[in-house]
Amino acid sequence: MKLNCRSLIADCRFERPLRKLSGFLVTLVLAIVPATNIFAADAAADFSSANELYAKGKFAEAAAIYEGILRTNGLSASLLFNCGNAEFKAGHLGKAIAAYRRAELLTPGDAELRANLAFVRTQVQGNTLRESRWRNWAGALTLNEGALLTAVLFWVAMGLLTVRQIRPALTPKLRAATRLVIVFVIFSGTVLVLQAANHFASSVAVVTDGEATARSGPFDDAQSAFTAHDGVEMRVTDRHDDWVQVSDGSGRIGWFSKKQVEVSPGA
Repeated sequence: MKLNCRSLIADCRFERPLRKLSGFLVTLVLAIVPATNIFAADAAADFSSANELYAKGKFAEAAAIYEGILRTNGLSASLLFNCGNAEFKAGHLGKAIAAYRRAELLTPGDAELRANLAFVRTQVQGNTLRESRWRNWAGALTLNEGALLTAVLFWVAMGLLTVRQIRPALTPKLRAATRLVIVFVIFSGTVLVLQAANHFASSVAVVTDGEATARSGPFDDAQSAFTAHDGVEMRVTDRHDDWVQVSDGSGRIGWFSKKQVEVSPGA
């Protein structure tokens, strides 16, 4: 895909149905807690200001405001999406990818988000981490959604087994359905365990400098191991104080200062 004036598959989000519902719930809560109303109003004003700057092509300024809202109001998939777009258009590939990755943890099934992330990754130079197909597939649901799906299937299986105990005459008719649901429970549970292990035990470092130098040890005077370009993603293998040890897409190992990268959980 060639880079053109639009640059991204999906551009900045200004209003979505989910945000309208969230806005209604927030308004209800703020009616009870007036002090928070002022805080939310400030965030809404900042969000509007960031969108205006984005529309005027002042992408770096818009990204800075989006990041400020995220720091003071917590994570939001839409805010992270907009922040990623602004960072990309400001020429910050690493910061854009980091924002998209954080948004993907909240809304892994967002097609626009995945398309933008995939497109920005094509602009990155050098060896970078490539997620396996099963991780991309398993990441289509959040951990909460996967847990809920597994729980529903489990109780459906329990319901079928209970009916078979209460009404033995129905056992032949329910045998195939029961076996099928049990298979789904086992499969869903296995995927959930693998997804949780990847999420909690695996972290990814995204280079946010134009060109960052990896060191052979966790200190500034250590010998240079290799260099990585802005936006390169690497698997985190160890940590020491303000340093992270990483392995890049070609298997090279080195240490980066946390000032050079942004670390996020695995997909």
